[in-house]
Amino acid sequence: MTSLPALRASTLPLTLLRALIALVAVALAAWSQWQAGNGAAGQIDEWLRDRMVQARASDQPETRLVVIDIDERSLASHGPWPWPRARIASLVEQLLGHYGARAVALDLVLPEPADAGGDTRLAMLSRHGPVVLPQAFDFNGNLPLRVGQLAGGHPGAQGQAVAASGYIANHAGLAGAAHLGNIGFIPDPDGVIRRLPMQTWFEQRRYPTLSRALLDCCGGAPAAAGAGPGGGLDDGDGLRRLPYSRSWDAYTVVPAGAVLELAPPAELIAGKLVLIGSSSLGLADRVATPLSPSTSGLLVHAAALTAQLDARAGLAPAPWPGRAIAVLYALALAALSAYTLARLSALANVGLLAAAALLWLALTYQMVPHDARFAASGPLLAVLFLLATGVPLAWQMAQRQSRRLLGTLRQYVADAVVDELLRSNLADPLAPTRCQVTTLIADMEGYTGHVATLALEQAAELTRGFLECLTAPVLAAHGTLDKFTGDGLVAFWGAPLPVADHADCALDAAAAILTAVAAFNRRRAGAGLAPLRVRIGIESGMALAGDFGSSARSIYTAVGDSVNVASRLETAARDYPHDIVVGPGTAALSRRHQLIRIGETMLRGKQTLTTLYTLAATAPGAKP
Repeated sequence: MTSLPALRASTLPLTLLRALIALVAVALAAWSQWQAGNGAAGQIDEWLRDRMVQARASDQPETRLVVIDIDERSLASHGPWPWPRARIASLVEQLLGHYGARAVALDLVLPEPADAGGDTRLAMLSRHGPVVLPQAFDFNGNLPLRVGQLAGGHPGAQGQAVAASGYIANHAGLAGAAHLGNIGFIPDPDGVIRRLPMQTWFEQRRYPTLSRALLDCCGGAPAAAGAGPGGGLDDGDGLRRLPYSRSWDAYTVVPAGAVLELAPPAELIAGKLVLIGSSSLGLADRVATPLSPSTSGLLVHAAALTAQLDARAGLAPAPWPGRAIAVLYALALAALSAYTLARLSALANVGLLAAAALLWLALTYQMVPHDARFAASGPLLAVLFLLATGVPLAWQMAQRQSRRLLGTLRQYVADAVVDELLRSNLADPLAPTRCQVTTLIADMEGYTGHVATLALEQAAELTRGFLECLTAPVLAAHGTLDKFTGDGLVAFWGAPLPVADHADCALDAAAAILTAVAAFNRRRAGAGLAPLRVRIGIESGMALAGDFGSSARSIYTAVGDSVNVASRLETAARDYPHDIVVGPGTAALSRRHQLIRIGETMLRGKQTLTTLYTLAATAPGAKP
């Protein structure tokens, strides 16, 4: 029989396996932190971030900048595109002069000269005024794009600047502009603009993005070192993540036609940074952003300007170590799972992991503005891995352990009792407990004399047949088989499940044993063999029932004074003509059987006489 401690010891390698699963989950979370943006995991991570960005985007008005939109209404009232350069020059002059804008940046590249007077005015404004002209760099590298005359830039090493393959610049008449900014984008693989090249490197020169050029021109003091979240626009000159902290409704958008007509109040624009572009579908490059699948590129530059203004004003969210937090969270989750997988049900572990995933999403919601680099999907990958491997393994091991436990239980108790134990859903049905039990001890009288002259095979057959006469009635009465004693057995009722009528159940089994032995003797008589006598002692009382033993071997048994008394009663039966001797504890509890008093005796270990009883139905001379 497999001992329960041995079963427990066999689970030690499972502890190592669970630890390995936990370590792999942590490794996945850590790996994802340095693989953000790559593959399917990167796409999931960006999708999660987009949802967080959408949820967090503030509607608080952006009062530091104004967007001037050459929209459909402006085109309808002032003529179709392309507008004369004189009209564009007048728009800029109105903004700087009448409205007192702090600076103006255009999101409109003018690669071909037009009306000379207008081009001259624009050239003078860009050379001597707070005006930033655009030029668009190409990063695809598919065609050697060279349109217009490239201008501006600063010589220097590439560093973190993003290399460009071509450009669309303004015509030569505007090449003398003092401030120029790149308006080219680098979409992510799914086509969404999430990052901007803060500096572009082309032919040994570095060119700032439009919003950076506008701030360098007229944005005040530069940002303090390390201001804002890690990986944001303020963190280096490479491809940096846009926070999109404001919704599009937060920006003041004024139609260009209204400015030309001097319709808006001056205080709406005075002292502010101005971006000029177009949302007209016929003019603007529509791009996808985390906030919208179709957005004017002008608003992307507005979002970039907001982020940099926040950094320069010290309003950007403080940097958090998002990657470290993600790894530590996965580590804590893995450690918790390593503990719970072996102790909770599969459903409870699934619920725990689901709660951990939701908690991480809530934490991610708080972290997104503070770290632009960490992979929000990292701990979620750990959760998925634990769901895919840890939970099924724990379930499989629990099933295996349950099968082993059930196999062990079925050696002790009847199938009906096992079924009831399963329904009771006890955590450890074999744990020692103090309870009321009735113990039955049965033995063959004169066993040695019966087998002394028999061959080994005949002696074994006799023993098996006799033990079957004892065992079947015990199990039929839902008793717990404690152990075999060579030619007898020990059984009890009341554990591992409490039984209200345990005394009567034991008496039922005793009567059935006498019936089975009588039938066995009739078969023996037909073969010319001597009859066998069974002696049965029964007593009820408190006992400690459960799994007892050492690490090498254990047994489910009951120990206590009532068990000892039952053993003494079985021995005392040899001095009486009664096969069943019942103690006073069982006699007091029996309700369904008639008992008769057969005498008193001094049992070993007792200081007073013990009254003995037997079943009236089995007493000599009783009518069947």
